[in-house]
Amino acid sequence: MQVPASFEYRRAESVDDALALLERFGEEARVIAGGHSLLPMMKLRLARPGLLVDINDLHELDYVRQEGAELCIGALTRHRGLLESELVGRLFPIFHDAERVIADPPVRNRGTIGGSLCQADPAEDLSAVCAAVRAVAVVLGHGGRRPVPMADFYQGPYETDVGLGEMLVEVRVPILPNAGSAYEKVERKTGDWAIAAAGAALSLVDGRIGTAGVGLAAVGVSAVGYRRAEDSLVGREPSEEAFAAAGRIAAEDCDPVTDTRGTAAYKRHLAGELTERALRRAAERARRS
Repeated sequence: MQVPASFEYRRAESVDDALALLERFGEEARVIAGGHSLLPMMKLRLARPGLLVDINDLHELDYVRQEGAELCIGALTRHRGLLESELVGRLFPIFHDAERVIADPPVRNRGTIGGSLCQADPAEDLSAVCAAVRAVAVVLGHGGRRPVPMADFYQGPYETDVGLGEMLVEVRVPILPNAGSAYEKVERKTGDWAIAAAGAALSLVDGRIGTAGVGLAAVGVSAVGYRRAEDSLVGREPSEEAFAAAGRIAAEDCDPVTDTRGTAAYKRHLAGELTERALRRAAERARRS
């Protein structure tokens, strides 16, 4: 039977209380909300925190709202909350695309956007989504808040820019006019981790692509880093030729490995094809916006 190593447990009463516990225990402390990624790792003893800081009572971190030209999502917002939010679906349908194929209802009922991003699993869906829409993570510590772009938030597999005594409290997504987004995923069975997945977001200016974002899951060490594919789209008409070219570049720049889900060549092919499909759907949505 898989049993975690011994640990202490504290239920935070406020954000300040959580930060104080994280600062006091340092590297020994881990935040827990849904726990669907952390607890299995603890059972396998791949993670051995000395303290779990439970933040499920911090309802001030559970919200979805628009503030000016940004969509603001609290770190404790559940997958289900994102999926059921009309505001999220209207502004960024890519979130709804992804949430429909994330795990199963028990996971979506308890898992949070903050936990998903902080796990920094290269195969995690919302990391690719947030990379595509150029989201900004807001990290809070006793030194104050600091915004961290997704490109800087991920430091490597299972590593983020969240430091000791800090926690992710919010995700902010810039809202652009005439914009669309979409997510495409191939999995072995419903609710499984992706064999490969792609998120895309773009905006149109005078009939041409003004901005473009691409994020990939399960085909490299990070969901970010596809700037060549993004840059290849800017200034071009949203055409099949442009999307195919961007897909080829994304496939070239990803770094999949062969495993039980498929060969590296197969995953690279999927990366290109899914990027092209996501861009096509994002453009269709942008035209209708």
